[in-house]
Amino acid sequence: MASKPTEPVTVLSLRRLSPAGLEPQQQKEPKTFTVEDAVETIGFGRFHIALFLIMGSTGVVEAMEIMLIAVVSPAIRCEWHLENWQVALVTTMVFFGYMVSSVLFGLLADRYGRWKILLLSFLWGAYFSLLTSFSPTYIWFVFLRTMVGCGVSGHAQGLIIKTEFLPTKYRGYMLPLSQEKRGRFADLLDAKYLRTTLQIWVIWLGISFAYYGVILASAELLERDLVCGAKSESQAAVPSEDSEGSQSPCYCHLFAPSDYRTMIISTIGEIALNPLNILGINFLGRRLSLSVTMGCTALFFLLLNICTSSAGLIGFLFTLRALVAANFNTIYIYTAEVYPTTMRALGMGTSGSLCRIGAMVAPFISQVLMSASILGALCLFSSVCVVGAISAFTLPIETKGRALQQIK
Repeated sequence: MASKPTEPVTVLSLRRLSPAGLEPQQQKEPKTFTVEDAVETIGFGRFHIALFLIMGSTGVVEAMEIMLIAVVSPAIRCEWHLENWQVALVTTMVFFGYMVSSVLFGLLADRYGRWKILLLSFLWGAYFSLLTSFSPTYIWFVFLRTMVGCGVSGHAQGLIIKTEFLPTKYRGYMLPLSQEKRGRFADLLDAKYLRTTLQIWVIWLGISFAYYGVILASAELLERDLVCGAKSESQAAVPSEDSEGSQSPCYCHLFAPSDYRTMIISTIGEIALNPLNILGINFLGRRLSLSVTMGCTALFFLLLNICTSSAGLIGFLFTLRALVAANFNTIYIYTAEVYPTTMRALGMGTSGSLCRIGAMVAPFISQVLMSASILGALCLFSSVCVVGAISAFTLPIETKGRALQQIK
């Protein structure tokens, strides 16, 4: 007699019994994870390397736009017979557009996604950068460069995308975590954080002022050959007639191949000395490392006054670019670590705004004051860095090895 066919078992139900074997053990509540817990559990791997290589292009584009301003300054000065303040205004308006639109791009990124806003910012910047090449007048040039600055501000989303996937243990080696719940502005001025906040603002302002100042100052030194007083402004000025027949000073000393070589070599300094910066951050601590690099920045600004060879000037500029980049790396990490979760994004945002103010002021020192007194301009940059070094050394909190604070 044939046996009755049995249906396959598709579901197997198990239950855990108590030691007595009588009552089932109560089911445990499922464990939940935050996004940060998941990132910490996954760790660091090939995905992060690919992400950093791709999103690192945002930093490359931003650096190119800033360097472009320095390189084209001699050309636009002659093209439209500009005064020093008019040349400086171009750079200032770029950072003004950056500062104004960064808030808007941040809000849009939180709502519609970071990669969409990052792509939009790339297209925006590319479009207006191309239009800049066809600027018919100085006013159009300033307007289009301001629009480029608006687009560049969206590139910060690339930084955020990178850091959102970065485990905590790599913060000292890569970049700070920055996607957090927003707090209130009043929290930054609470008695517990008031001194820290004020000193951080001073440091951010000084670092930005020095960073963009050295980029523009190096271009001015090379354009007018002001090192060692080789040429005074009166000697460097070449009278040029405009369309109405009037004469205006025009510095038609466009960059020579050696000048471009100097700019490229000095720029490499921002990358070449990163390993030393990483060692300093992780072994000396954030405060001491930052105070040392800012103090050295002040020293090398003064050394630019020394009469030296072309190789010596390249060495000074190379070291300066390495130091100002190290300052930025350290203060990014410190700011992200010192504030609790609810205040971290706000602390970074307000610091970034002050950073743009420093960048807006720097052109008038590098391109206006320096033409009148190279010693005065370099001493001013050096003095600001000294103030920043003192502020860094006296910060009330050291964040090396300190866990991220989750509550105020």
